Amino acid sequence: MQSRARRLGEIPSSLLVVAEDDVETIEEHLEAGAPALAVIDSIQAVCDAELASAPGTISQVRQCAGRLLRLAKEHNFPLFLVGHVTKEGTVAGPRLLEHMVDTVLYLEGERHLGYRLLRGRKNRFGSTDEVGVFEMTETGLVEVSDPSGVFLSQHRPGTSGTALSVIMEGSRPLLIEAQGLITRAAGPPRRACAGPDYNRVSLILAVLEKHARLPLSVSDVFVNIPGGLRVSEPAADLAIALSLISGYRDRSLPAGTCCIGEVGLTGEIRSVSRLERRLAEAARLGLQKVVVPATPALGDFPAGMEPITVENLKQAVAKTLKSK
Repeated sequence: MQSRARRLGEIPSSLLVVAEDDVETIEEHLEAGAPALAVIDSIQAVCDAELASAPGTISQVRQCAGRLLRLAKEHNFPLFLVGHVTKEGTVAGPRLLEHMVDTVLYLEGERHLGYRLLRGRKNRFGSTDEVGVFEMTETGLVEVSDPSGVFLSQHRPGTSGTALSVIMEGSRPLLIEAQGLITRAAGPPRRACAGPDYNRVSLILAVLEKHARLPLSVSDVFVNIPGGLRVSEPAADLAIALSLISGYRDRSLPAGTCCIGEVGLTGEIRSVSRLERRLAEAARLGLQKVVVPATPALGDFPAGMEPITVENLKQAVAKTLKSK
């Protein structure tokens, strides 16, 4: 642990690291040290000797977290409790710990990818709409001030099987790239998703087979969102659908085009919320065309941006895909 700390920079002399799991001993160190910040890693490993139950049980977590929270409030110092998470990415065990604390933060990201997202799931004293984007480097986490620009710089225009979109991460618009691949299945058809919600991709595939006549019942389908991002909102539906059609037909979307819209079960393209902020982000990054639903609520578009309005998936394909 010391070697990792030295790699991040000079270790401050005021930093105190204690390998201890007894809550009473931890309290003694906190009272004696008067810390400016305390981090307990992890709260499921801390135990109270007065309780007969094992560390990590509901009674132990409740008792230890309660004692540490009272101490932090009495001595007026911020306290971070690191908790275990499940494979699905949620705090392990009952929601007891989330109810006790003032703020719940999740640091998300794929292990083998460099980007991490810091999300607020609960905040008693403010909003949870803000999302922080960081990059994992040799010297630790570094803030990414323009994540959309980073993802756009890795996009290769003119490549079939890709489409750009703008999603909302909290109150922040974020440009993403959707990649789709359809290949003939050698056995039972497979569906693999890295980034998008599996249920939404299944819905899109059903619509594509019905309205775009794609032979998906005998094909393997792969959908990827590069960068390790998780996308659950429907605004990326149109980009995912067009990336799959683009890859299957080996035709690329026009350079500088992004696609924003929800795909309905009848093949219609539906509007999404906060479209103005999404369009402004796309225009800031230099995208010249945007595929959006043809709805009466469409307002003014940013200067220099050409709108491509579509009512359904067939129109989106006809107006965007081009021959090589």
